Amino acid sequence: MTVKRMDNVLIVVDDLEAIKAFFIELGLTLEGETTVEGPEVGRLIGLENVRATLAMLRTPDGQGIELDKYHAPAAVGFGPVAAPVNTLGLRRVMFAVDDIDAMVARMRARGDEIIGEMRYGTSYRLAYIRGPEGIIVGLAESLTA
Repeated sequence: MTVKRMDNVLIVVDDLEAIKAFFIELGLTLEGETTVEGPEVGRLIGLENVRATLAMLRTPDGQGIELDKYHAPAAVGFGPVAAPVNTLGLRRVMFAVDDIDAMVARMRARGDEIIGEMRYGTSYRLAYIRGPEGIIVGLAESLTA
């Protein structure tokens, strides 16, 4: 048996509404939202007395970003919110886009920080954006359609 595909990536958040709005502005669609709790959930994730609100967002091709807001036990902070890209752990999610200039302008207009932009040879244009709660998203526009 092998892995069939990636289903989703989990991001634990404090301000669920702000982070949802960020990903929706990027072009993801809210698939659903629910609250989970109880001993079965606790056994699955290794916590007791769990209560969390989950929001599932999907890219147009079906890739998922799951956002979890923990009500109990409270989420645990880890390092600075604006941690640099070389901090250990999951640092960013990257999306392929058609028009990087338009996307960067849209996110900048929202007040999101544009960390940097570059051209990668003749293959890609790239941009890194820091959204709410320090979440870093990469954008990649192929130059070789």
